[in-house]
Amino acid sequence: MYSQLASFFSSLDLARAVSFCSDPEAMPSASPRKCFFVPSARAAGVVAAAMKPILLQGHERSITQIKYNREGDLLFTVAKDPTVNVWYSVNGERLGTYTGHTGAVWCVDADWDTRHVLTGSADNSCRLWDCETGKQLALVKTNSAVRTCGFDFGGNIIMFSTDKQMGYQCFVSFFDLRDSSQLEDNEPYMKIPCSESKITSAVWGPLGEFIIVGHENGELNQFSAKSGEVLMNVKEHTKQINDIQTSRDMTMFVTASKDNTAKLFDSTNLDHLKTFRTERPVNSAALSPIFDHVVLGGGQEAMDVTTTSTRIGKFEARFFHLGVEEEFGRVKGHFGPINSVAFHPDGKSYSSGGEDGYVRIHYFDPQYFEFEFEV
Repeated sequence: MYSQLASFFSSLDLARAVSFCSDPEAMPSASPRKCFFVPSARAAGVVAAAMKPILLQGHERSITQIKYNREGDLLFTVAKDPTVNVWYSVNGERLGTYTGHTGAVWCVDADWDTRHVLTGSADNSCRLWDCETGKQLALVKTNSAVRTCGFDFGGNIIMFSTDKQMGYQCFVSFFDLRDSSQLEDNEPYMKIPCSESKITSAVWGPLGEFIIVGHENGELNQFSAKSGEVLMNVKEHTKQINDIQTSRDMTMFVTASKDNTAKLFDSTNLDHLKTFRTERPVNSAALSPIFDHVVLGGGQEAMDVTTTSTRIGKFEARFFHLGVEEEFGRVKGHFGPINSVAFHPDGKSYSSGGEDGYVRIHYFDPQYFEFEFEV
């Protein structure tokens, strides 16, 4: 295994000094400038080095969410500025910008065949766009900021949640795009109130039968997309759930929380399966579509970033093995916390968006696909 890893890091121009250690308790020496060590409780240590990323510079403020379309050829990015960008993921070329929002954009999603794009913003609106032309197709005004949004499996139904602020309650609204009067009259076919704790993350479950939502108090709920009733309710996190992302087949999902953990759940019954622990709040987590890997992004709170070096602040993307819950690698590069991570649908690359306003697309080296985690 060590020869495999040595060839992997020697192929990277950025790696200068690498040392391996068979004793997991020992601390090896490595160049602090270019590579660093990841200790493991069970397996031998693995050195991780910075890959050469494609750097996307299209936002003036912190990135809030990044998302691939189903095929993975397009990458959508939104930030705390009014800009919604779409990029070619293969080379980082910006294809266009969706213009219309007047506040921070918190969420973005594309439907199954990438015909439509949905965005939610702090300007108290949710907007539907034509993906190819950038034309705004619909505008839904709300009483408070739109925090999460998404298309169902068929792309016919959209849902979005609003914040609990300015005296207004948190709601989840459902619109059927096949009924144009719902959007024109701003009348959803269903509206679910969430009075206790506001929704901070939400995704559609398998086949669009329900949505899975994470709350500010660490709760997870399943809401029926037909009746609006609560199907399941669990509380495995102690603090806010920042992000929820499903596996490729949607049978599982991973949550990222301020309680310094990411957790794996069964989509159907919300059974808690695995826990991935860090030393800092986790802002985002994503599951690999081809390996039993999960990538975590996070770091120190934004208010403390200016007084913290990148090393102390823990601003690396961290890779864990899904089965044994062990960390096996890190990738650094962002100056500040990572706010959103996403795997490419083919599993050959991943992207991260940070508090620094940059999006980085990382393509894995061939050795990544040959690496076998030893327990």
